[in-house]
Amino acid sequence: MALGPVQLLVVGFDRPDFSGEVLAELERLREGDVVRVIDLLVVHKGADGVVERLHHSDLTPGEAEGAGAVVGALIGLGATRVEAEGGGLAGEDEFWSVDEAIPNDSAAAIALIEHRWAIATREAIRAAGGVAVADAWIHPADLVAAGLIDAKDAEVPDG
Repeated sequence: MALGPVQLLVVGFDRPDFSGEVLAELERLREGDVVRVIDLLVVHKGADGVVERLHHSDLTPGEAEGAGAVVGALIGLGATRVEAEGGGLAGEDEFWSVDEAIPNDSAAAIALIEHRWAIATREAIRAAGGVAVADAWIHPADLVAAGLIDAKDAEVPDG
């Protein structure tokens, strides 16, 4: 099976009491084979500092073997990262911890998402001899500055 473009997405939530809208939207996209969740970690840190985690992956058990290590390596978690110079494992103090990065009474989600919708387009580009030169996600504030959307459309709703 061809692998589509993969995006690492890290999102913070000031109000950790969200009612599942994000997970429902991901489910809708998954059902339509638009995206596949390679790995998803949601971390909730209570007002008392107690951390709760929710982990999910759309991968089969065989595909999932080692996926957590891949995500960890991409964002600096875990003991799988190798120091470039010495070749040994990096020290624990060099790893980023989502538990420490988010304040009490908040949440964060770290997702590795495969964009399945783009596979056929990428293959058509390759078949035509095209190669990716650059790609980037454009921030909503930049879309406002370019006049493509209104400022109210770029705002994050308050709770």
